[in-house]
Amino acid sequence: MRKRNSCEGRRAAMGAFFGTYFLLCVCLIWLFFSSSSLYIASPSSLSSSSCKLRRKFQLNEAHKPGDVVLGGLFEVHYTSVFPEQTFTSEPQQPICKGFDTLGFRHAMTMAFAIDEINKNSNLLPNVTLGYSLYDNCGALVIGFSGALSLASGREEQFLLQQNCLGTPPVLGIVGDSYSTFSIATSNVLGLYKMPIVSYFATCSCLSNRKRFPSFFRTIPSDAFQVRAMIQILKRFGWTWVGLLVTDDDYGLHVARSFQSDLAQSGGGCLAYLEVLPWDHDPSELRRIVNVMKKSTARVVMVFAHEGHMINLMEEVVRQNATGQQWIASEAWTAAAVLQTPRLMPYLAGTLGIAIRRGEIPGLREFLLQIRLDQNNSVNNENNMVRQFWESTFQCRFDPAGWVEAEGPLCTGLENIENVETEFLDLSNLRPEYNVYKAVYALAYALDNMLQCEPGRGPFSGHSCATLERLEPWQLVHYLQKVNFTTSFGDEVSFDENGDALPIYDIMTWLRLPNGGCKVQNVGEVKRSDSKGEELTIDESNIFWNFESNKPPRSVCSENCPPGTRIARKKGEPVCCFDCIPCSEGKISNKTDSMECTSCPEDFWSSPQRDHCVPKKTEFLSYSEPLGICLTTTSLLGTFICAVVLGIFTYHRSTPMVRANNSELSFLLLVSLKLCFLCSLLFIGRPRLWTCQLRHAAFGISFVLAVSCILVKTMVVLAVFKASKPGGGTSLKWFGAMQQRGTVLVLTSIQAAICTAWLVSSSPAPHKNTEYHNDKIVYECVVGSTVGFAVLLGYIGLLAILSFLLAFLARNLPDNFNEAKFITFSMLIFCAVWVAFVPAYVNSPGKYADAVEVFAILASSFGLLLALFGPKCFIILLRPERNTKKAIMGRGTIKS
Repeated sequence: MRKRNSCEGRRAAMGAFFGTYFLLCVCLIWLFFSSSSLYIASPSSLSSSSCKLRRKFQLNEAHKPGDVVLGGLFEVHYTSVFPEQTFTSEPQQPICKGFDTLGFRHAMTMAFAIDEINKNSNLLPNVTLGYSLYDNCGALVIGFSGALSLASGREEQFLLQQNCLGTPPVLGIVGDSYSTFSIATSNVLGLYKMPIVSYFATCSCLSNRKRFPSFFRTIPSDAFQVRAMIQILKRFGWTWVGLLVTDDDYGLHVARSFQSDLAQSGGGCLAYLEVLPWDHDPSELRRIVNVMKKSTARVVMVFAHEGHMINLMEEVVRQNATGQQWIASEAWTAAAVLQTPRLMPYLAGTLGIAIRRGEIPGLREFLLQIRLDQNNSVNNENNMVRQFWESTFQCRFDPAGWVEAEGPLCTGLENIENVETEFLDLSNLRPEYNVYKAVYALAYALDNMLQCEPGRGPFSGHSCATLERLEPWQLVHYLQKVNFTTSFGDEVSFDENGDALPIYDIMTWLRLPNGGCKVQNVGEVKRSDSKGEELTIDESNIFWNFESNKPPRSVCSENCPPGTRIARKKGEPVCCFDCIPCSEGKISNKTDSMECTSCPEDFWSSPQRDHCVPKKTEFLSYSEPLGICLTTTSLLGTFICAVVLGIFTYHRSTPMVRANNSELSFLLLVSLKLCFLCSLLFIGRPRLWTCQLRHAAFGISFVLAVSCILVKTMVVLAVFKASKPGGGTSLKWFGAMQQRGTVLVLTSIQAAICTAWLVSSSPAPHKNTEYHNDKIVYECVVGSTVGFAVLLGYIGLLAILSFLLAFLARNLPDNFNEAKFITFSMLIFCAVWVAFVPAYVNSPGKYADAVEVFAILASSFGLLLALFGPKCFIILLRPERNTKKAIMGRGTIKS
């Protein structure tokens, strides 16, 4: 598969540019040696101020005289044979071969338009138009010679006029059909501002007004045709297509324009770009068809002439290259020579861009009037009609002259209506319609020029042109401003580049049951000032030459669905890619996304990665199993505290309750109850008030409990010391008021710490997304780590102090030594909170709250069971031990 990059495209364009000038040089050299249009003046002729044509170049032509003559260049023969030339031999004339009936009809359409204008009293009154029509024979040198002959004249001898006055041989030219021919002609005649109105040259390069100042055309530029085809590709989703072009200005400019426009529009990529050989080259055609068969592209666009398509299709048939969706340029969309049963298995279903079809009333009657009798002499004035007659009726006039056909002598009385010929098939007038509009454009421009009022003209000194002194450049001025509407309803005008208002018909090739073909209009593409470029297609009338009877898929890579993005393949066209799923947290919600977009902060990508969904929220909830267990445990602890408090209240007069300040025991039970309840603040969705209250309530509740235990321990030590000789004074420092004051002071210190913490850097709820990308963890940030550390440190300090004092009093001689149970309870308390710190730090999200709640509940249960469990056991199950003697160890204990 051959591909042309942008650099190669530029080289091809430059090659075409210089190739055109090379052809011009060849033409001029050939014309020089054949003496076709050079006038040689002898000494004698110079004295008589005259020039004589040394040798007349034979051209296939037709003429009609008139006040103003318009020229025409048409392809009446589609090929020509050039005899070998040498510098010593007598120049030989080229032989035109292959009569083109449709090309002759194009020429006759111009003759008809001029005849119709001459009969119209409202257009060019008192002025008779004439014509000079030449055949280019499908060869640049012949077409160029015809153009020079139209511009310079063909008289055998004429007198030189020193003042250079007089009307030129022709005032304007209609033609040529090929873009390359038009480029060559316009390059030369444009120097003299000779207006040229082409009906078939579509190369976008001809829109260059600086290079071609007097070129106009009634067919849209290839630039518009390329954009129209790109719209068709987008309509059917064809992003992977092949492009075949001819090796001339027409094809190479299309290739460059197509590559540029396709890249800018993002409508697709070229799977391959191949240049069809100008001459029949079997090996090159074989290679091109092999490229088509191997490519995954199912759509093939061809910008080529009929002759190139015939050669290409011969190779397609030979290799049986089926399964292609052909898209035709305007050059071969309506080519009847390709619409044969043999080619229908391959070309049926072809979509094509076609020249706008029009109606030309009266054309059929005019064509039927074309007659040639046997008495006509053989001369250039009638040889076009002679050749048409001989080709149509397969007869020949005598002498043979230009005749190709073999057969009986022509009588000139043959009836053309009795012959099956496409000459009279006027159902699909397309190039003819452009010829018709081109002639009328020149006529309207001439009419406007002749209606100029003296003193108000557009030329120097406000002068006007006159019929006696018409100049081609004056007609160019009026041609640029022409604006009229045809009888078919189409507006004709030219923009600043000489291009007509662009409009194309869209055609499809229907395969008929008998194996034939019918070309049917299924839409149009046009450009207007109000709506821009507009494509209209009736898809229900399109014939698809596939088993599914649906448009084929022609893509290099299938579309990337939502949830994926395009990843380019290195070294491959942009249409060839892989589909990569979007990463977590990113989505793509449309087909063929280039990038995945990140979801907002509180959202996450769905499993399909095609839309964002709210992130799941995570916190220690009352509804989840862990939250239910912790809540139940907290309420159970609160309930047990209430039961113990009830027991102690009921047995408040017993020695077990009264021992060691029953008031502190009741206060301790209340503080433990608060400890159990404060754990509930850690469960549920964090809010500002719960975040601020949870740690303050936790800290104050535990300090209250530990303070009570510390005071009780100190009282036990004081009582033991007072029982020794000389130690009675120690009890005065531990009276009821002192005990209450100590608890109040110690608790107030914690309250002050909490107040300072909340004021300076208060805890607050926070949406944490660091633990899980797809979850939002609601947590309370402590605000000030120092404040939280001081709060825990103060509790730990009191707990350690209580543990040390209780440890010192563990061996007191009392039978019920409460110091032992205090020591055990504080050992549990310290162990729980020492284990809490690393567990809390390493637990993410809600599990950190669960660890803290567990520590609160475990330490609270440890204190509750260690301090009040033995007492409740004695009160409820060993009432005989609930005596003062039993507690002090001085009575006999009975079981």
